[in-house]
Amino acid sequence: MTDPIADMLARIRNAVSAKHSRVDIPASKLKLEIARILKEEGYINNFVVKGESAKKVVRIFLRYDARGTSSITHLARVSRPGRRVYVGSHEIPRVLGGYGVNIVSTSRGLMSGKTARKENVGGELLAEVY
Repeated sequence: MTDPIADMLARIRNAVSAKHSRVDIPASKLKLEIARILKEEGYINNFVVKGESAKKVVRIFLRYDARGTSSITHLARVSRPGRRVYVGSHEIPRVLGGYGVNIVSTSRGLMSGKTARKENVGGELLAEVY
């Protein structure tokens, strides 16, 4: 697999479109940080790590409202292996006028675009969510 982050986002998108309550994704430190940001921003309910050391899996519990609509309507990879997208701290775009979230990989770790702007640090723009 050349792009595990794109695979994670595709699995979440597919689970949301199929109205699943949870989705399992092979674990890595980067995927755990993405799940942490999604939880902090309110796009998923929770996530847990299951399995032994070699076969760990991140189980993400998706969030729906009372009518059954997901809190995630759009989940896309911005920087891909074929086209990396780097932005400075003042160039981080606002997603949907501030209603959405960017996930940025900075020198201080993964953080949302809002946090990166506040801490005045740029980096690689990994994904956008709204």
